[in-house]
Amino acid sequence: MEHIAIQCLDDFFKELKNRPSQGIYFYRINSCSSRILDFIKKYYDAARKSGVIIEGRIPNPDNNHLSFYNEMMGNTFRVDKNFIVQSLGKWLPRMNVYQKNAVSGAVYDVLDSMKKEGKNENMLKNAYIKFMCWLYYKFERIVSRLGDDNVPKILYEGYISNYELLLIRVLAKAGCDVVLLQYKGDAEYRKLDPDSSFSDELVMPDTENFPVDFSLQKLREDMKMEQQISRLYGAAPKYMACTNAWIKGSGLSDFKVPVYERGSDPTLYYNCYCRINGVEDKITYINELYQFQLGLESSKRNFVIAENRIPPPTVDEINTVRKQNYNSVENLIAGMIPNFSFIRDLGLQSIVKKTFTDIMLKLASQPNENISRLSGKAVYLICWLKRYYEKLFGNFKMPEIACFIYLGGCKNENEALLMRFLARLPIDVLILVPDRNMHCCLNDELLYELTYETSMSIEKYPTENTALSMGTVAYHAERELDTIMYQDTGIYRDQQYGQANTVMLKTMYEEVEQLWNTELKYRPNFSTEGGRVTIPVVCAKICGVKDNDLAAYWAGVKKLLGNQTILINRFPCIAPGTPNPVKAYTNQFISNGKLRKDVVKNHQCYQFGYLRNEVQEHMLDKLQMLINGKFIRGTFETGVEHTIIATILNLDKNLVRMIQQFDFTKINPKIVCLSLTEQSMSLEDTIIFTFLGLCGFDLAVFVPTGYQTIERFYNPDKSIFQEHQTGGYMYDLNVPDFRKISDKPKKSNHPSWREKLFRRGN
Repeated sequence: MEHIAIQCLDDFFKELKNRPSQGIYFYRINSCSSRILDFIKKYYDAARKSGVIIEGRIPNPDNNHLSFYNEMMGNTFRVDKNFIVQSLGKWLPRMNVYQKNAVSGAVYDVLDSMKKEGKNENMLKNAYIKFMCWLYYKFERIVSRLGDDNVPKILYEGYISNYELLLIRVLAKAGCDVVLLQYKGDAEYRKLDPDSSFSDELVMPDTENFPVDFSLQKLREDMKMEQQISRLYGAAPKYMACTNAWIKGSGLSDFKVPVYERGSDPTLYYNCYCRINGVEDKITYINELYQFQLGLESSKRNFVIAENRIPPPTVDEINTVRKQNYNSVENLIAGMIPNFSFIRDLGLQSIVKKTFTDIMLKLASQPNENISRLSGKAVYLICWLKRYYEKLFGNFKMPEIACFIYLGGCKNENEALLMRFLARLPIDVLILVPDRNMHCCLNDELLYELTYETSMSIEKYPTENTALSMGTVAYHAERELDTIMYQDTGIYRDQQYGQANTVMLKTMYEEVEQLWNTELKYRPNFSTEGGRVTIPVVCAKICGVKDNDLAAYWAGVKKLLGNQTILINRFPCIAPGTPNPVKAYTNQFISNGKLRKDVVKNHQCYQFGYLRNEVQEHMLDKLQMLINGKFIRGTFETGVEHTIIATILNLDKNLVRMIQQFDFTKINPKIVCLSLTEQSMSLEDTIIFTFLGLCGFDLAVFVPTGYQTIERFYNPDKSIFQEHQTGGYMYDLNVPDFRKISDKPKKSNHPSWREKLFRRGN
């Protein structure tokens, strides 16, 4: 017989009469997957019943074997088919005519090919005697089955030797299926059969290397364990779960797919198991959930909706569970299994029992588990399934799939255990965690997870159509257009980002003017990542007057004055001791160094409640950053953090409006300060300027005197300002009328450093 190609792994188990050309299969397996491991188990079982399993090399004939052969067969040898047929009839008398002809023909072909390769008579004789001894002592049970519709199986583990491969070729040609398990690849085999002419390599998608500890011995141990486990729950279920393998990863849309469109294998039930964190769109989310529930109702699917917690079993529920003291997990499972007799459908009952058994055994393998804890968890599972049974499985018929919706996410390990349990039954399990501040403790290798950046707090699932928001076709088209136009394109819609980080740019003095009126998105180090934008900010202290040219100096200042710029021409802006109504309450607003945002927002003295939520969060985040960063001297040492909180929460209304108006991708708000005297910033001024810099304002402080005006209240190396020395110092200057200042002054007679550097020689 010739070895032929399989179309699928199940071809190995077809009867000979149902195979193309009535051929045999001879394959090498060099990698594994779950499908291949299942096949190996099945093939192992077939070889055990009607074949031979070889673990390690086939032992060479010993002296006793050879003496017995010589006594029975003599010393005669010829490479002749009739000779081999007659010898086999004497050596293996149980073989029928067909079997003798098949084996002798195969032996002759192999010996003849060896002869053509240049092997001498003595080598051919040695090979022949080795074949005969191996057939008698190792493969006698196979040769007597040759020609049956149930094709004998050979399973060989390890790297086969040259003579072993020759004998296996004989048996394959005579009518045996062969599988070689090669855990470390194909290289050794290819030395014997470079062109793969004797066998085929099994090539399948999604395979990987064999586990390091895999072996037929371990396979037997696992199969023995499976048999022991199967005794706990009885007959194996007729159906198996196909969880998430069929989904497209589109969230609620996957749950809406009818059962008959999910897959066609009658032995599988196709369920979905997904957690969705956050919401895609706040405006339509409530309506989407409501419409999803209506869809479940209209399709007459069984479903349960749980909100924020799954109530633990009551005393009455626990008392309905039959239980006793157990000394092992096996006894516990065997004792608890009868509690599932309330399940009317026997097929479903079988699935539940096996799933319960698998879950309990996996729990028992974890560290720090004990029988008492396992017993408590088993009782919880039984009680919860009883509680929800009618809603999930009333009038159940395979392949129906119920749906369990849990809004809020798992709060403890028992709830997480229930989700893992239900997701392995004919149930779609949907876990919704719209509030990104909430944590779902469920971890499961089967779970598919979707995450959206937007967070939304929802207390109840919308089961009634009250004040729902519905998106029009145009609205959804706009959302799709947003995705196309405004994601990673460098184009941004108005107020696209509600969160921002700031970085202070280190620049040359000449770059201050160049960057000042440049939109943030065009500045160096601007970036967007995960719904948050990083904005580069200029905070400069300019000391001295370049070339003592006042006209050019004031013209340079004027260039920085625009519609979004505040001009401050004296310090301090807020004098020490200025009344502040927030000061009396700051003790309530901070605890262990952390700003208590909820307390702040709900307090009577809070002045920013009218702002957009994103703006309030931005301001409070930067306030926390100002405190944590310890920019201001005395923070967490002399109580300055309370002054910081009071000052920022009492911020001038005009500054607050500028923050509200601020679009993080466009021109940012700016402040220009003229410090012309010995007066310096107050503590409150320093707090406000630092806060505004962290919020994203550009700040430029002109100090023609060179005095220390902004440094007094900063901790060492904590100032946000970069100092530029531009020229000689000038004193007693007055603030000019900038309306009369030309922003294009006459060119100075003094050449600039660039002109000096690049001027041509005469």
